[in-house]
Amino acid sequence: MYPLQTLGWSGFFSSQYAENDSAVVPARVAEENREMYRLLCVEGEFMAEVSGKFRHESLGRADFPAVGDWVVAGIRKNESRGTIHRVLERKSKFSRKIAGKKTEEQIVAANVDVVFLVSSLNSEFNPRRIERYVTLAWESGATPVIVLNKCDLSENAMEFRERAEAAAIGVRVILASAFRGDGIEEIGELMQRGSEENEAAKTAALLGSSGVGKSSLINRILGAEKLDIGAVREGDDKGRHTTTTRQLIVLPGGGVLIDTPGMRELQLWEGAEGLAQAFGEIDELAAKCKFRDCKHESEPGCAVRAAVEAGKLDTVRLESFHKLAREEKHLAAKLDDAVRAEQTKDLKKLMKNVNKFYRERGR
Repeated sequence: MYPLQTLGWSGFFSSQYAENDSAVVPARVAEENREMYRLLCVEGEFMAEVSGKFRHESLGRADFPAVGDWVVAGIRKNESRGTIHRVLERKSKFSRKIAGKKTEEQIVAANVDVVFLVSSLNSEFNPRRIERYVTLAWESGATPVIVLNKCDLSENAMEFRERAEAAAIGVRVILASAFRGDGIEEIGELMQRGSEENEAAKTAALLGSSGVGKSSLINRILGAEKLDIGAVREGDDKGRHTTTTRQLIVLPGGGVLIDTPGMRELQLWEGAEGLAQAFGEIDELAAKCKFRDCKHESEPGCAVRAAVEAGKLDTVRLESFHKLAREEKHLAAKLDDAVRAEQTKDLKKLMKNVNKFYRERGR
């Protein structure tokens, strides 16, 4: 049995749930595998699938439950099974574009308060990737925190930290070691709930590439070897996928962690607001540009370019901003095309039915 507050239940979700409906209960999605879901609730743990009505009314992949979602489900105790009827509105979601050419949203984790963006202090460390992760984290509605793992193996840990801070201005950076225990207490403090007894437990997601040590960090936080871990390849410091599915873990000391598989590809999804926060110094300078629609390239009176020329803004930082902004704009255009195509398809279907109606009426 899992008390709802232990799972992260709060007033935001209770306001969407009718407590007088005894046929269903609120439950949290702990794992998803091929549209089968492991749910945690006050009744215990159950495997579930969505109802036929839910499937019929869903418009796309993002409508289906994701790990971290709160759902309304009917539970069959004697079978240890359940049926999901509804997904409650999400207060946050970390999304990316699915891999490949198809323009579709993939929700990596839902209803997250803190996103721990994990990088290791070896050749895997990449400030540009950190900027991308931070952009998506701010866009999700959660608070990003950079975790630089394996600091026990680096002689230049402080230098790495400074580079991370430059790539994620204003974001907290933690030096950690799953082996030695560095940073574990600091991570735990960010997971703690407030002083009120009825305040919900916080939810955090660990995101990063394969081999950065996410599973090792979780084992250290749990104080037990609950998750499998694997070694990185010596040639390129790239890791193997020891975590194959996203899963929600309830911490014995309070809080909820979502472990995710390593991501080799991380494309933006709706990154406009996240970009403004991730590149806050550029956004601030842009307000002083002569033209409101300044692209910060060759326009006269550009405060951003002036800052670069004065050595107050790193050129690489601006180039990264431009790259992500172009990607976000390209994705927005593709989404518009996809919406228009779907609307055209629906209109053709409607007109076909109208024409059929008049043909049959004229017989």
